[in-house]
Amino acid sequence: MKTSPPKVSVAIIGGGPAGLSAAEVLLNHGHAVHIYDSMPSLGRKFLMAGKSGLNLTHSEKFETFITRYGPAQGNLKAALNAFPPGVFKDWVRELGIKTFVGTSGRVFPKDFKAAPLLRAWLHRLREAGATIHVRHTWQGWNDDGALCFQTPNGTVSVRADATVLALGGASWPKLGSTGAWLDTLAAIGAPSAPLRPANCGFEVHWSDHIKNKFAGVPLKSVRLSHADQHASGDVTFTAKGLESGPVYTLSAPLRDAIERDGTATLHLDLLPGQSEPKLAASLARPRGKKTLATHLKRTAKMSGVKVALLHECLPADDLNDPARLAAGIKNLPLTLLRPAPLENAISTAGGVKFDALDEGFMVTARPNLFCAGEMLDWEAPTGGYLLTACFATGRRAGYAAAAALAHPQDT
Repeated sequence: MKTSPPKVSVAIIGGGPAGLSAAEVLLNHGHAVHIYDSMPSLGRKFLMAGKSGLNLTHSEKFETFITRYGPAQGNLKAALNAFPPGVFKDWVRELGIKTFVGTSGRVFPKDFKAAPLLRAWLHRLREAGATIHVRHTWQGWNDDGALCFQTPNGTVSVRADATVLALGGASWPKLGSTGAWLDTLAAIGAPSAPLRPANCGFEVHWSDHIKNKFAGVPLKSVRLSHADQHASGDVTFTAKGLESGPVYTLSAPLRDAIERDGTATLHLDLLPGQSEPKLAASLARPRGKKTLATHLKRTAKMSGVKVALLHECLPADDLNDPARLAAGIKNLPLTLLRPAPLENAISTAGGVKFDALDEGFMVTARPNLFCAGEMLDWEAPTGGYLLTACFATGRRAGYAAAAALAHPQDT
């Protein structure tokens, strides 16, 4: 006699911020919630994000905040309205974690760490009745519609009244987000936009001199421009290209330009505090027998990697003409060849298309199946926007699942 798989009220697949947020909402509505994750512990990528200082959200006005989500802002607005940065900060405080607002407007835990927040959150979820299953890799559904998981002890099947998928994108796959769900969802009528790197570095064809001498060296206090968008700060040279915050800020339009045109041009202002006319006048001072490096150091206070970059990107005639050299310093063109590989990106663009979902992120082709977090088709820059949307979409999916379970005739 065939034995039916065990049944649970709600299955949350994915133990990152989106999945845990959905779980919390459903637990608060009195449902028995089971959380499944492929890794040995939950929140692996969340913890990785906290290694350099956990940026939770941003303190800017909501009218500005919502624009950071670009074309997806309309699809995310209801979720973000229900869990805006101020509410997010209150939620963190309820876990016993104090926050502060940095000079850039970004919001951090006072100790900058992710682990204490995650520990407190998981403790609260367990106290509320959550059951956690690790090393459970979702394989889709069997012929009877039960969820299938691969575990160290073989395949496990589970029936659920409602399921929330929060499987992430495909960046940092070693932490659990592999994008393996793409074909499974497409097969049930929930197609996705292609997964692409977001908040990523870019590859540049460096000379051996740059690669050997300056890989890992920061390019301090520069202004980056592409089309009509700008970002300022420090940029890090790598053996293959460029990394760091200002590059990530412009990564979406740069990536799109490369996809459209084959390459993208990034312009660097190496001395954003100086005007071009004043700089040209300084560079026009008699140089005598001094080398260009010495002349630049004396007249423009430039040395090291910035001087090497001028030699890398400007023709010799420009280096020897004060006006053209000043123009190059203020608007140095750098050709980007391709984004860094998807697995090395901070986050993922693309994902389940919103037209395959209803307003509560339920898959319209499969009632009581919801999606949340980075597996949805949106992207945003770093600065707290990524985490906020993961929390907010997880909570919205949780509320929608609770409503569906309360009124099954409506689904």
